[in-house]
Amino acid sequence: MPNLEEFRQQTRAWLEESCPASMRNPINSDKDQCWGGRNWVFESDEQRLWLECMAERGWTAPQWPKEYGGGGLSREEAKILKQEMARITARRPLESFGIDMLGPALLKFASEEQKQRYIPEIIRGEIRWCQGYSEPNAGSDLASLQMRAEDKGDHYLVNGSKVWTSYADKSDWIFCLVRTDFDAPKHKGISFLLFDMTSPGVSTNPIKLISGKSPFCETVCENVKVPKENLVGELNKGWDIAKYLLTHEREMIGGFGLSRAGTKTLGQMAVSAIGVADGRLAERGIRTDIADFEIDEMAFALTIERVVDEAKAGQGTGAASSLLKLYGTELNKDRNELLMSIGGSEALAWESEGGETQAQHWLRSKGNSIEGGTSEIQLNIIAKRILGMPG
Repeated sequence: MPNLEEFRQQTRAWLEESCPASMRNPINSDKDQCWGGRNWVFESDEQRLWLECMAERGWTAPQWPKEYGGGGLSREEAKILKQEMARITARRPLESFGIDMLGPALLKFASEEQKQRYIPEIIRGEIRWCQGYSEPNAGSDLASLQMRAEDKGDHYLVNGSKVWTSYADKSDWIFCLVRTDFDAPKHKGISFLLFDMTSPGVSTNPIKLISGKSPFCETVCENVKVPKENLVGELNKGWDIAKYLLTHEREMIGGFGLSRAGTKTLGQMAVSAIGVADGRLAERGIRTDIADFEIDEMAFALTIERVVDEAKAGQGTGAASSLLKLYGTELNKDRNELLMSIGGSEALAWESEGGETQAQHWLRSKGNSIEGGTSEIQLNIIAKRILGMPG
């Protein structure tokens, strides 16, 4: 058993020495979050340095195997790293769908050659991924997707469209579900492909949201040639990969419910906006609401730890990811409601020189109930697979 206290002290010392001061400040805009990739422009030299330092140790993906560039840490060590980063309010060095969604699927299903090719690039932040799942007529019923990939000998010819593809216009590659057997039952004829977004025939059209931003896109493929070595797993068995990856996507979205490192707490923001009376937050109602929220947040964090422990013990995550996604979604919406209350009339401002306004964040949080599978779908899964209720 490793000496965890020694690991903590070493990690603390390294973080104190290596994490730049600006990477310990609150996140105020999209540029404060590093997404990496071929086209990423670093906000500062310190942002670049922080990513390089963490990636060199494999700590952008601390529990991934060392042979692919990961940190090779145990669950206990990874937890200590997270705690020590939170202690100095260090930002996450890399935001990445490659780490949060694709990577775990590649580690489980990809060939050794594919792992050696893609995983180190993901860890170093050299490739930015987007997800090609939903289609105009295949949302909650994802298995009814119709994007076609026809076998042309040495390659697949892909035609069709995806929708709600987050950051497709900024991504380098896409992991994509396609139909490769057009006569099989809908769950049986799906395959999992990877391809470069600069491939001839790929185009993206941003979709403007009510918040005024366009993080989502429609992605259209017209006669796109995808080499056969870009097929992950077995032909026509991509649904197994899709389900596994969805559990990680739902855990990622559920994580929105927790306060992020490098951000101020609700209490700190409330004190700044409202002030203190008799040593306490001046507004009693908001003080009570913040206490209720923080209790729920702590309970949710402990639930996540329990689910992770069960997964490491071989029980898997499975339907529990739906529970995390549902509750994390509600927590994130509650947080944004509270922030609107804390800000009062000033929170209604629509434009700001410092980035997104709270009103825009509040509107965006409503989409959490839809993306990654609607809350209604999650409730159905919880009812059937966790509570054992009849269909």
